[in-house]
Amino acid sequence: QVQLVESGGGLAQPGGSLRLSCAASGITSSSYVMAWYRQAPGSQRELVAGISRYGSTNYADSVKGRFTISRDNAKNTVYLQMNSLKVEDTAVYYCKAVAQPQDYWGQGTQVTVSS
Repeated sequence: QVQLVESGGGLAQPGGSLRLSCAASGITSSSYVMAWYRQAPGSQRELVAGISRYGSTNYADSVKGRFTISRDNAKNTVYLQMNSLKVEDTAVYYCKAVAQPQDYWGQGTQVTVSS
C-alpha cells in the first residue's frame, strides 16, 4: 500500500521559514517524479514545485527564489524548504508522486502565514 505522509506545516510569521517533509512508503520515491502542490480556500490546487528522478527541479513563478524542493533517497523523503514566507503562501500543501495509471497523493499539511 502506497502512502505519502506530509509533515512540518504550521503557523509562521511573514518572512519566516518552514520545512515540509513528505515521507513515502510502499514506493521508492527516487523512481518517481515528485511534486508539491497547494490549495488555498476557494482556489484550485496549484503546482508549487517538482523534482525529477534525476534531480532537476521546477517552480511556480510565485515561489521561485524562496522555496526549494529536494529529496533524500536514503530516507525515501522529499522536502520543501520555504523561506521568506508571505501571507499568500497560506494553504494546504500536498505531496504527489506522479505515477501510472494514477498519481499518489498525501493527505496534506496546513501552512498558515500570519502576523
